[in-house]
Amino acid sequence: MANPLQLSDWSLIQSFLAVAETGSLSAAARQLGRSQPTLGRQVHALEVELGVPLFDRHARGLTLSDVGRQVLPMAQQMHGAVNALGLTAAGQALQLEGTVRITASVFVSHHLLPPILSSIRQAEPAIQLDLVATDASENLLFREADIAVRMYRPEQADIVAKHIGEVPLCFCAARTYLDRAGRPTTPSELMQHDLVGFDANEDIITAMREKGWPASRDSFATRCDNQTVYWELIRAGCGVGFSQLNIAQADPKVEVLDIDAEIPVLPVWLAAPQAMRQTPRIRRVWDLLSERLKANL
Repeated sequence: MANPLQLSDWSLIQSFLAVAETGSLSAAARQLGRSQPTLGRQVHALEVELGVPLFDRHARGLTLSDVGRQVLPMAQQMHGAVNALGLTAAGQALQLEGTVRITASVFVSHHLLPPILSSIRQAEPAIQLDLVATDASENLLFREADIAVRMYRPEQADIVAKHIGEVPLCFCAARTYLDRAGRPTTPSELMQHDLVGFDANEDIITAMREKGWPASRDSFATRCDNQTVYWELIRAGCGVGFSQLNIAQADPKVEVLDIDAEIPVLPVWLAAPQAMRQTPRIRRVWDLLSERLKANL
């Protein structure tokens, strides 16, 4: 019978897990930042330690063996436990200094957060800030970020969430476009204009259909899923689109349209791992973010 694994063998299990989940040594090496030969040796060492093959070797690569498929859920549980341990330990740091990693959408990161983060830096110069601008949902429990600014309510377990407020939306267009195409005031007039919409994302189409508007992908003359680029298409005069009201009102190139139609609002939430929420530097940045986001909605 194989000897029980020691705590120092975690890197071997981490290597096995990365190869199993990515499907190849090369992809796992990129994920972990290790060399492919090192990963191969670590996987082999774990197999020797356990006394069983975890992968079947083929000319085209590796596939999990029957034992490997049984071991995989246990390795995933260990991964979660190691991350939880790291979160708990990091959450005990008492100094009001260090780095806080914040994630938000590209649009919010571009248009809303820079002055807010500048004011936080002035208030707490010993706290360094990382801003992860992405439209993907970063996994807070795996320390991909300490605090997330979300436009939806986070539902993940072990996450603390706080509702900050709502962002009103509006119809808007470049003044150059409206000067040549006219200013719609009703939904029927709006549908006769060039519209700027999303490409693969169907959120706008779904919302318009819920209002009884006959919208389809072809209703939009220009389409883009990247919301920062989407905004620039509106500013350039491609047609009428949607935006956050405060952003549109602050841009002299853009005019907010008064159209007789109700537009939903975007909720704003802050989220952080329960284990890290009370770390002094994270709690301080959380409080400052909450205060300044409310003032800018």
